[in-house]
Amino acid sequence: MARLSDMIEEFIKAMLDEDELNSIEIQRNELAGHFKCVPSQINYVISTRFSPEKGYIVESRRGGGGCIKICRVRVENSAEAYLMHAASSIGDEITQHHAGIFINNFVGNGVLSRREGAIAEAVTSDKALSVVHQSERDAVRADMLRRIILSLLSE
Repeated sequence: MARLSDMIEEFIKAMLDEDELNSIEIQRNELAGHFKCVPSQINYVISTRFSPEKGYIVESRRGGGGCIKICRVRVENSAEAYLMHAASSIGDEITQHHAGIFINNFVGNGVLSRREGAIAEAVTSDKALSVVHQSERDAVRADMLRRIILSLLSE
């Protein structure tokens, strides 16, 4: 039996697949009612499965049942726009885990080859950054990943 989180994720992805613009607006409370769960379950699914590093932009509005807009960024529409979105989504710091998610998405979307992805993961790993103080690694890693993206954009 599928987990509730998986069912909610698949439902939202199916809605996005039906929309030509790859953008939907949903009411958190309505969706919670549909799945007979609490609204925080919807928040959990959206925050963990529809994040910028996974190729989604999420905007949420308070009040009125919690309207949430989810947009999917597609590489086939514009690799440059995808990379720009990724670069702006990184922030000032990024963990090794989240950098790996970005890199795996780049490979999955054909922006990087598997070999290039492996190299990017290697250079942004905690092991490669072992000479950098632990408190500064996530900031250095974010800068490195942004520089990788900018080098891809300048090709």
